[in-house]
Amino acid sequence: MLLLDIRQTFRALRHRNYRLFYFGHGLSLIGTWMQRTATIWLVYRLTQSPEILGNVDFTGQIAGVVLIPVAGVLLDRWNRYRVILWTQVLSMVQALTLAALVFAGTVAVWHIVILNTMLGMINSFDMPARQSFISQIVEDKEDLANAIALNSAMFNGARIIGPSIAGLAIAAFGEGLCYLFNGLSYIAILGALLALKLTGQQTVSVTSANILWGLKEGCTYTYHCLPIRMVLLLLALTSLVGFPVMPLMPLFAGQVLGGGPETLGWLMAVFGLGALIGTICLAARKTIVGIEKVIAINSVLFAVGLITFSLSDALWLSLPVAFLMGFGLIAQMASTNTIIQTLVDEDKRGRVMSLYVLSFGGITPIGSLLAGHAAGIIGTPATFFISGLLALAGGIVFAWKLPLWRLAAHPVYRKKGLI
Repeated sequence: MLLLDIRQTFRALRHRNYRLFYFGHGLSLIGTWMQRTATIWLVYRLTQSPEILGNVDFTGQIAGVVLIPVAGVLLDRWNRYRVILWTQVLSMVQALTLAALVFAGTVAVWHIVILNTMLGMINSFDMPARQSFISQIVEDKEDLANAIALNSAMFNGARIIGPSIAGLAIAAFGEGLCYLFNGLSYIAILGALLALKLTGQQTVSVTSANILWGLKEGCTYTYHCLPIRMVLLLLALTSLVGFPVMPLMPLFAGQVLGGGPETLGWLMAVFGLGALIGTICLAARKTIVGIEKVIAINSVLFAVGLITFSLSDALWLSLPVAFLMGFGLIAQMASTNTIIQTLVDEDKRGRVMSLYVLSFGGITPIGSLLAGHAAGIIGTPATFFISGLLALAGGIVFAWKLPLWRLAAHPVYRKKGLI
């Protein structure tokens, strides 16, 4: 029975293309999280400023935010496979450039801002392309929801491993080693992509060649699809007030808990462990039906966790609460992804997935900017507390509207043979 449950949980890995992509991307993501942790700590070490931490995170992503909707239109027309290949190459160049600057001892905040801006622009194409590409490498569409959940589990497994290694590497050798490892880790995903054997053809949008018209069509479609609109709005709110926890975590680790890079590594690793367990639980689900309750419950769980975290000044309490926060936040995010990928029309997948990416990747830098300035005025714990209250309000409203959500979603489920 246990063996059957394990096979059910990891059933999407029976697809060769998905399996190659999964493991190649997983190794690369470990490097990505090492770089992310190193960048947060490097900026904190250079400046000791919450405002600059927020500003760096904001400027590193805002250029990409502007491009994400346009990228979605183009991804419904371009070959997504080739787009992903090029984004990996460019990301490798960015990471190795940062490594060279750190090892040379010449790195400054303005270097980080420029290179993070470059990475944000790359990610504006890479993230929606990868999200949309999953449907092409999972031949049996009944396994698509499982593949999405496993993808989230992979992401959060890397969230555990990457910051843990980064915390130790920074303490022993400095930030440069993290950037170097990340640059070299792209070899894994490039090798996996080159080994894929794609048989299915991408469904190309037949909309007008005008980019603005294509963008308008995608936004109109998303707005009129109530189930997608509701989960995206809740995700956008959570991203605005919840995701900025990560760039401010060094301040909490240093100023509130009195720790260093090791404490930061533990907090981010435990957060990632909660996220990993949450996505594995999602992968074990046999059907998408009822997943809207998962979103409601976990959005409230994250909010309550954030409020509790803001009141803690002891590591023994902060660690289990960080676990619950990670579980709730990523379970909500992965469930949202699953719903959208299941409901969306194929010829609009790129545009809708770009709006999904915009709902967290685009809103997060704005939240980071606001949270960084708020932390400088009222302190990090108070900023976390207010953010938790706002996230809680959003979760409660979504739960209250669930009957309306089901009324709109269930006809689509029936049309697709899910119920």
